[in-house]
Amino acid sequence: MRPSGRELSDLRPISIETGVTKHAEGSCLIKMGDTHVLCTATIEDRAPSFLKGSGLGWVTAEYGMLPRATNTRNRREAAAGKQGGRTVEIQRLIGRALRAGVDRSALGERQIVVDCDVIQADGGTRCASITGGWVALRLAVNKLLKTGACTSDPLMDHVAAISCGIYAGQPVADLDYAEDSEAGTDGNFIMTGAGKLIEVQMSAEGATFSRDQMNKLLDLAEAGVAQLVAAQKAATA
Repeated sequence: MRPSGRELSDLRPISIETGVTKHAEGSCLIKMGDTHVLCTATIEDRAPSFLKGSGLGWVTAEYGMLPRATNTRNRREAAAGKQGGRTVEIQRLIGRALRAGVDRSALGERQIVVDCDVIQADGGTRCASITGGWVALRLAVNKLLKTGACTSDPLMDHVAAISCGIYAGQPVADLDYAEDSEAGTDGNFIMTGAGKLIEVQMSAEGATFSRDQMNKLLDLAEAGVAQLVAAQKAATA
């Protein structure tokens, strides 16, 4: 039995509310159970200097966690004077994931920055950030298309992510913190709406896993991402 009482393949309740901030070109509040992430997308009229004259655009991301997003208060990284290694790793992951679904030629020489701020954490914050980040990106790109700044849609497909792992010897989908902290194997699966893999992060957290178990986790991830993409479509319809 999972701590939440969910079946092995059950995701936590999904909620995506759009247009939650006044100024950002695209924004949403995504809730995956008790993990809540505010995602905003900002359009900048020029691309990074390393792309000058290339005709290509860029999508990047920043990630942060509010001090009381967890059970105990974490010091703000700004107060420490630098970002932690985990933060840097996650925001690079979010950027890579979102760029995989973008036609950078169609985007043109501009940059879209996706900010993901964790308001409340209960496991799977990077996956919720990617899934919600895509929604914010979609909304921002819609504005570029509406104004004619982009003549063709730069977004080639949906991008969503889910965590799956081996908990109490069983493969389970969408781990919450109670499961994540005890999982023998933990994995993050990032996929397109068409079911193509973008990135897989998988590691044994105290017990090795078999090829058969890995395949079962991939099956769970594929089904879970399909549900997340359906939620993205409903939010951006």
